[in-house]
Amino acid sequence: MSEHVIAKRIYVGIFAGLIALTALTTAVAYVDLGAFNTVAALVIAVCKGTLVALFFMHLKYQPGLTRATVLAGLLWLAILLVITLSDDFTRQWSPTGQSWQQSTVQRTGP
Repeated sequence: MSEHVIAKRIYVGIFAGLIALTALTTAVAYVDLGAFNTVAALVIAVCKGTLVALFFMHLKYQPGLTRATVLAGLLWLAILLVITLSDDFTRQWSPTGQSWQQSTVQRTGP
């Protein structure tokens, strides 16, 4: 079985990039960006994950079926996130009722 041969300098470059992105993640943690701290950390994490998947897992050199499988997995993840967030964002829409203990206290009161 013939495999794609990648030069060691590319692996070293990717490793250096991952180390740089890790240092950037640490640096961003010490900067107050407000709500964007999480966004910045997630963007850096996605970049690192993409580098690992493409080069260390050899996804860049795989045939189309493997790429389609990875994309299907990412699409499924996106669907699950959308469903979860739609549930979370719509919880305030319905009025909050009283608990059964509060309703019995009000009925038996004077």
